[in-house]
Amino acid sequence: MHATDTPHTETLLDRVRATADELRLGSADVDRGLRTPHHGYQLVRDAGLLTLLIPAESGGEGLSFLDYTRVLETLATGDGATALGFNMHNVAIGSLCETGGTGLPEAADRFRAWVFNEVVEHGRLFASATSETGSGAKLRRLQATYRVSGDGYVLKGTKAFVSLAGIADHYVVAAREEGTSEADEVSHFVVSKDDPGVAFSGVWDGAALRGTQTATMTMNEVDVPRHRLFLGVEGMSLFKLVREPHWMVSGYMGAYLGIAESILRLMVRLLEDHEGRRTSPVVQAEVGRLAVELRAARALVYSAARRVDEERGSQEANTAVHAAKYCIGELAPRLALGAVRICGSGSLRTTGPLERLLREASFCAVMPAKPDECLEYVGKSTLGFNMFNSRNFDW
Repeated sequence: MHATDTPHTETLLDRVRATADELRLGSADVDRGLRTPHHGYQLVRDAGLLTLLIPAESGGEGLSFLDYTRVLETLATGDGATALGFNMHNVAIGSLCETGGTGLPEAADRFRAWVFNEVVEHGRLFASATSETGSGAKLRRLQATYRVSGDGYVLKGTKAFVSLAGIADHYVVAAREEGTSEADEVSHFVVSKDDPGVAFSGVWDGAALRGTQTATMTMNEVDVPRHRLFLGVEGMSLFKLVREPHWMVSGYMGAYLGIAESILRLMVRLLEDHEGRRTSPVVQAEVGRLAVELRAARALVYSAARRVDEERGSQEANTAVHAAKYCIGELAPRLALGAVRICGSGSLRTTGPLERLLREASFCAVMPAKPDECLEYVGKSTLGFNMFNSRNFDW
């Protein structure tokens, strides 16, 4: 699948823009804790966005990675937090959607059909539950475990920073087999929010992104039927991540592109009320520099996404997404600080959006893969290391 500027694509983006406009109306109240984020995700459901990645033959839109990146960027211009939360649905199912049209073993095919049916026919929202306190999203350091029990599995452990906590219907949970000391073989399971033993607690009180509804997820001897083992095969998760890291590393880079675009647009609007600044050659040059940096970042992000569509899993595509994640991750907070410098202290009123965007932009540097991890990957790849060797890929 390749991104095209077809009437269908533009019609879809128009639908996403309308959703973004509605999200923008409530984003400040969600950020201040005056409103729950549930309404935003209902807007996403009502707009029919849950099926964007599902193959067309299975009832979805069948979007390419590039077109999905554009959708996420557009949605984030309305509310970056909701876009990032929505992305976790697609992180959870994206790799599965990319198998569309590919023959799979019987167990894997049943699992795929079940997931697609849950989303298309029942409107189920998925989320990812990988990160843990102290280890982040590093699969090799997982403490959550599973064991075989009868015709299924039993999971136990605690997941940190789970987005869509209590909002999503299903969570794709990463765990290592009980009794192993290092998680060289990691499996993923679908855990439902109503499964006995599942609990959410302590909604994260971070400086921004309340709209992601991030919390701790605890699994206390949760029984998971065998058909909810991801693709019906144990121990494939780390191998899959090493081969095709784009969802984990940069699936949400479109959201930070949208946040950066929002900052630039806001800067322009704020300068409209300050003719002295707006006509200053110094200010004009600074705005021009930031606009050029944003265009360059967008070009790099789009190029990386297109490479995923054309040569998914190649070292070149994997290196490109790490480079793009680094670029937008560094630009977003720098752009926000530049807006403050150009527009002055009045732009930082708590009732205004720039103060919130400044806080939101700062998180791009701490979400996986972090800037130093991105540079390390690009450096190793440039130096000729085999990035399909899991020992060269620190996850």
